[in-house]
Amino acid sequence: MNALNKAAERHLLVTIRSQPAHRQRVQELLLELIAPVRSEPGCLYYHLFEQAEDPDAFILAAGWADDAAVAAHPTHSSVPDTLERLRPLLASPWEVLPTRRLSDNPT
Repeated sequence: MNALNKAAERHLLVTIRSQPAHRQRVQELLLELIAPVRSEPGCLYYHLFEQAEDPDAFILAAGWADDAAVAAHPTHSSVPDTLERLRPLLASPWEVLPTRRLSDNPT
């Protein structure tokens, strides 16, 4: 990957905290997003993690080719409906940490 592409990439870490009673449903909804989001134009990767010390907290790690791909993501056909179903199950609004990759990929 050349430096120009690396500079354009956007990586998001999103923290999602479920209400304890809705943890399983939140996990199911988040897992349902994986395949459709990975098929979006410009998606480099999309992974779901559970925080080791807090099973009600999930982390989505997403890589995008550029700002345009990030901007298009919320309008992808699978996203708005899932977000509406998630909101009432959450303990707090999700937190988005936008990042840029500094290191190169190993060859």
